[in-house]
Amino acid sequence: MLVVTKYGGSSVATIEKIKAIAAHLVERKRQGDSIVIVASAMGKTTNGLIDESKQVSDKIFPRELDALLALGEGKTVPLMAMAIQDLGEEAISLTGMQIGLKATSRHQRALIKHIDATRIKRHLNEGKIVVVAGFQGMNDEGDIVTLGRGGSDTSAVALAAILGCPCEIYTDVNGLYSIDPRKYPAAKKLAAASYDLVMEMANQGSKVMEPRSVEIAKKYGVPLYIGQSLQPKPQYGTIVMNNQLTLEDKVISGISINENVCMVTLRDIPAASITGEIFNLINKYEINVDMINQSIGTNNNLVLSFSCNKDDLHLVDKMAADNAGIFGKLTLEKQTDLVKISLVGVGMASHFGVATRVFNVLNNVKVPFYQITTSEITISLTVDAAKLGEAIPALAMEFNL
Repeated sequence: MLVVTKYGGSSVATIEKIKAIAAHLVERKRQGDSIVIVASAMGKTTNGLIDESKQVSDKIFPRELDALLALGEGKTVPLMAMAIQDLGEEAISLTGMQIGLKATSRHQRALIKHIDATRIKRHLNEGKIVVVAGFQGMNDEGDIVTLGRGGSDTSAVALAAILGCPCEIYTDVNGLYSIDPRKYPAAKKLAAASYDLVMEMANQGSKVMEPRSVEIAKKYGVPLYIGQSLQPKPQYGTIVMNNQLTLEDKVISGISINENVCMVTLRDIPAASITGEIFNLINKYEINVDMINQSIGTNNNLVLSFSCNKDDLHLVDKMAADNAGIFGKLTLEKQTDLVKISLVGVGMASHFGVATRVFNVLNNVKVPFYQITTSEITISLTVDAAKLGEAIPALAMEFNL
């Protein structure tokens, strides 16, 4: 069976772990599987490279930063290929550029346009295990671009779609949980889940899968398996596929926690027309806005609040500095000590009073919230980070998670 396996940074954090994975995959190869491995950078390598870039300059140089970040995966894959070859099996390491992964030119957030799988198929036909660097590709100018956080997931699922095979995602947890077990140890593991549920949980901050990867899997019908490295399957992991599962009858199936969130508040906006200009600028500077609130402040001026990723705060500052004619007349506040809690459940669409239950639970444990948005299957709200420890257990007990 042909399969794409992806190993995250924690799974390949040390040489010992790389050698253990190599031995495991060699055994699978000898049992008849054809294997493509997509690997992330070792451990916290990406964070280390970012820190080193900041030591050179406080400024961000997008093209050069992508060239630097690509070195992380570029280190992992030859080491993995060497470990496999040392065990007597043929293997070859390939960068994103060498597999012909063409992407858009937006540095640090590029989107995949096309993958030419010709070379991978040739090596597979030669009996080799193919080890591919995730997270990276090449734009039309021939420059290295990266796919953003979790981009190795996207690389792996896109390859599986092109090759027409399943994709196995291996990380440091043994499947998808109703809540991140590192935040709530009593969380229940989901044996199976639909693309829609996993995609929404990922969109709202769950770190097990990258949202775009689940979207690709759903679009092309790629069967997914989420599990822990070197653990037997399927009993230990989560199977994700496009069907209606009984677990979706639950009102709430999971809670996602996003700590990479901040709230930006603009006060003293004199007219609604200024709000339109502000959002035109937000779009121009590619700031990813999530929740939005507008109210009337003192002197009938408008107060606008929106949440965004902390990673985008430098874009907020640049937008304000470049457009002092607008923002110089406003009061700009940034609140970074927040988390976003998102309750996700396909069953929410057919049940009433879910929001009321959420509000009552938070009120009982004295956890105020700042912003809230709802959709057919999600309720999201921001709370003080210091209150997360009170909010999550209470909500988990209320919805049996």
